[in-house]
Amino acid sequence: MKRALISVSDKTGLIEFAKGLVALDFEIISTGGTKKSLEEAGLTVLNIDEVTGFPEILEGRVKTLHPKVHGGLLAKRNDDHHIAQVKENEIEYIDLVCVNLYPFAATLANPNSTHEEKIENIDIGGPSMLRSAAKNFNDVTVVVDAKDYELVLDELKSGGDTTVATRQRLAGKVFNHTASYDAMIAGYFNAVNDVDVPEKLTKTYELVQGLRYGENPHQAAAFYKEFGTYDYSVVTSEQLHGKELSYNNIADANAALEIVAEFKEPAAVAVKHMNPCGVGIGVDIDEAFGKAYDADPTSIFGGIIALNRTVTVATAEKLNTIFLEIVLAPDFEPAALEILQGKKNLRLLATSMNAARTEAQKSASVNGGLLVQSVDGKEFSSSELTVATEIQPNEVDVDQLLFGMRVVKHVKSNAIVLVKDGMTIGVGAGQMNRVGAAKIALEQAGDKAKGAYLASDAFFPMSDTVELSAEYGIKAIIQPGGSIKDQDSIDACNKLGISMVMTGSRHFKH
Repeated sequence: MKRALISVSDKTGLIEFAKGLVALDFEIISTGGTKKSLEEAGLTVLNIDEVTGFPEILEGRVKTLHPKVHGGLLAKRNDDHHIAQVKENEIEYIDLVCVNLYPFAATLANPNSTHEEKIENIDIGGPSMLRSAAKNFNDVTVVVDAKDYELVLDELKSGGDTTVATRQRLAGKVFNHTASYDAMIAGYFNAVNDVDVPEKLTKTYELVQGLRYGENPHQAAAFYKEFGTYDYSVVTSEQLHGKELSYNNIADANAALEIVAEFKEPAAVAVKHMNPCGVGIGVDIDEAFGKAYDADPTSIFGGIIALNRTVTVATAEKLNTIFLEIVLAPDFEPAALEILQGKKNLRLLATSMNAARTEAQKSASVNGGLLVQSVDGKEFSSSELTVATEIQPNEVDVDQLLFGMRVVKHVKSNAIVLVKDGMTIGVGAGQMNRVGAAKIALEQAGDKAKGAYLASDAFFPMSDTVELSAEYGIKAIIQPGGSIKDQDSIDACNKLGISMVMTGSRHFKH
């Protein structure tokens, strides 16, 4: 008779699986709540202390950490030395292990759980048994995922045992599972100990979906989510309509959400290729979207729209006239949803925007490594501005300048953004020099640039951007300052009748 050790916190499919094993002449070993569930289902179960000859101790912390368990799992069945030691120590083989771990993730996600409860939900015996069984996959079947129950039973029925290939694949799943589990625990301890830069950084992600391709059709891609619940996140959005998201859709949607998160007032953001092509704020979401559209009616075609208020019928009717890839919003009025669902492929995502962005760090891969930095979450206020010029900006000027800075920090460097009346009118992104970015933004704005405001993500290394701005009639400029040639730009502003304020904070975006 073969032996199966079963101990699970997630009991999905448990009874059917155990009954299938018993029908195949397996003896079941179990513990605690799993044993109780199996017995209530009418199954005969051997208690773990009958195997070890030792009682559970320390409130159940120690019950499976025993040579009778791990010897039965790790013994090589074709090794004479191992066989002799097993017999000498009266150890019986364990042929199958079905274990899933204490619900640490669920405990961590529960805002009411205490530190002590989290610690008690760190499984020790479970990972140990899984790792022992997985290491010895040549002889032992290990199951950590209920989705594999049917496969295991089918192979046992058809061949008397699982195949080596299946056992090796299941072993791989185990090590992915325990590594993920340990990464969550490490992350928790880093958080409670205020460790921002651990010597070993371990993160865990769960597959959301495979993607048809990456940035281009010849690139393979997949979408993973990090553990946790996040506002302003594609990961936790609910897709209400439309075809499957693509790699580029997800990247652009994330960029749109990061920008719209800057605003407490009604705001609309249109994004193309990771840069905003239109941003508008207004007294309501309809006005805000109208401004975002008017900012660049050409580039918005095929874009991604993020709105920070419920989509109304009026807004939906405007959205419906444009070819768009995605609309993200906290909610949609029923009639507005019905209008937008008339477009078969338009993706509609309900996205939580109840709180500030909750992620603390951002990461970017490099060949052979990972760059990690804190999120650029700096907020802007008029009290932090330094007026560098003789011409003083008024309250309206300051509001517009701060609006421009909230946008430009999300534009690829070198970046220049022009704003007027609560909307962008020109965006110069990703240029190799700052005056080049300004030229693009100013030419896009054209006549609208007269009396408008210019925001720069970094300082002016020379006065050429000021001089070009004056040609188009820019009223005021906001920039971080900090160049050794700041005075040249200040002098140019004074000469040309432009006010300039400095924030003291650079906002490069690579």
